[in-house]
Amino acid sequence: MKNQRVLITGASSGIGCEFAKVFAKNGHSLILTARREERMQELGKKLNNQYGVSVKVFRQDLSQPGSGSELFEKIQREGLEVDILVNNAGYATHGFFPEIDLKRELEEIQLNVTSLTELTKKFSQRMMQRRTGKILNVASTAAFQPGPLMAVYYATKAYVLSFSEAVREELRGSGVTVSVLCPGPTASEFQEKAGIQEMRLLRLGKMSAEKVALAGYHGLKEGKAVIVPGFMNWMIMESVRLGPRALVRKIVHFLQMNRKKG
Repeated sequence: MKNQRVLITGASSGIGCEFAKVFAKNGHSLILTARREERMQELGKKLNNQYGVSVKVFRQDLSQPGSGSELFEKIQREGLEVDILVNNAGYATHGFFPEIDLKRELEEIQLNVTSLTELTKKFSQRMMQRRTGKILNVASTAAFQPGPLMAVYYATKAYVLSFSEAVREELRGSGVTVSVLCPGPTASEFQEKAGIQEMRLLRLGKMSAEKVALAGYHGLKEGKAVIVPGFMNWMIMESVRLGPRALVRKIVHFLQMNRKKG
């Protein structure tokens, strides 16, 4: 994968920021996109100075309709080809489903599902023309189970997992591969934005964003279909698959409650 250009969404913080660092360290040119342009510009300058890689920054709010296609067109107008697409951008809502703001949940679906689908569609078409390319979609261990109190988020990640595996199979033999990264709880701004800092689930521990990004990078490089970083996350994922659904729902519901309420 040396010397290829990588597009990373949600690159201003967390796992996306760490993806930018690991790809730059391994000699890749970068295209970074998120809403916070200043943060990305600072990151880009740092990575250019440290590793000598080219970094392009595009401000884009992928929670808005049509934003995935709009970003694709911006990149095309610059004459840039994307060799590796990392669909990392995403956020979560937490709480009692009937009480959560509908607009915020629809934006969550737009960001986690619709924009990811748009970007995968647009860039996979370009990759197929060149018969080479890699796509890494970021899902979550949440994809393997229903998530009471985070119902929409868990459902969006189930979509990302199923979608990615299906498209991977469709593209077999085309020169284009699709992988999906399923991290568990990760230390980043994600918890604060979702308002889940006190959630019981986080008592079980969090991986660093750096370790998650490294696992995603190596899994993509090796051509893995599904990447679950960390032995504990893998064990939880397997136990959820084998456990009775009614019991899984109850356990997840309990773990998603805030500690201060428990």
